[in-house]
Amino acid sequence: MNWEETIRFIRTDPAYKDVVEYSYLDADLALNVERFRSSEEFAETLKMIDAFAPGAKTLLDIGAGNGISAVAFGLKGFHVTAVEPDPSETVGYGAIAILKKKFQLNHLEIVSSFGEKLPLPDQHFDVVYVRQAMHHAADLNLFLSEASRVLRPGGILLTIRDHVIYDERDKQIFLEAHPLQKFYGGENAFTEQEYSDAMHASGFKIRKRLRYYDSVINYFPVKTASLSNFHLQMRDQFRNAIQKRFGSWVVNFPFLQLLEWITQARNGKWSDEKRIPGRMYSFISEKSPS
Repeated sequence: MNWEETIRFIRTDPAYKDVVEYSYLDADLALNVERFRSSEEFAETLKMIDAFAPGAKTLLDIGAGNGISAVAFGLKGFHVTAVEPDPSETVGYGAIAILKKKFQLNHLEIVSSFGEKLPLPDQHFDVVYVRQAMHHAADLNLFLSEASRVLRPGGILLTIRDHVIYDERDKQIFLEAHPLQKFYGGENAFTEQEYSDAMHASGFKIRKRLRYYDSVINYFPVKTASLSNFHLQMRDQFRNAIQKRFGSWVVNFPFLQLLEWITQARNGKWSDEKRIPGRMYSFISEKSPS
């Protein structure tokens, strides 16, 4: 399956209802936009732009997908250029075109391209925004070099919700855990150091990095209000998995408490991001003014 075929398929399977909802992949494109616009993630993203790029007007959205973010920014008054290589009306620039017409966004432009080769002018944008796309780069250094080229000096690069792995073993755990990898095989991740090195090599200074538990931008769909209880949810998931494997008798048995203690001693607290396969990070980076 390709990406579009995968999304069309999971929409028909109730087992993937949450994946469709939390990834803004419903067949109702306008609904996806409205849900994203009202999300904690988008609210926090706007705060970051206000803080690091006050007065920004032009925004480039690389890997825009079905257009949720490009349209949301357009409705906020930004002059948006959406870059997306997939032509489909399900998950690609065809969907963005539908939304552009529906919301009458004349200041939204759509470009069919990959991030590694942008048919766009030098030093043109105030903000380059990349949501869940940088980790898909075929060439991470070239991807970021192009982002730097089209960004004005002093402009801001926002890379949002990128998968981070610690090593190759961690990457394999992430790929095996990803709910859609088995269908289309297109997932990927880099280490934090690889992201940082590529940004620095492209002339960016990282102003702020948000690790998994630092912001709702990364830990969504967990809500900020319920984050304090998240470690309890993780513990319950662990207990349920043990119960499923060994039977209900194990729940009140000292063996379970011992296994929990050993697991936490080896892997850290229940809220340790190491427990999240392919945990997501976001970076706020500034292009060198000179």
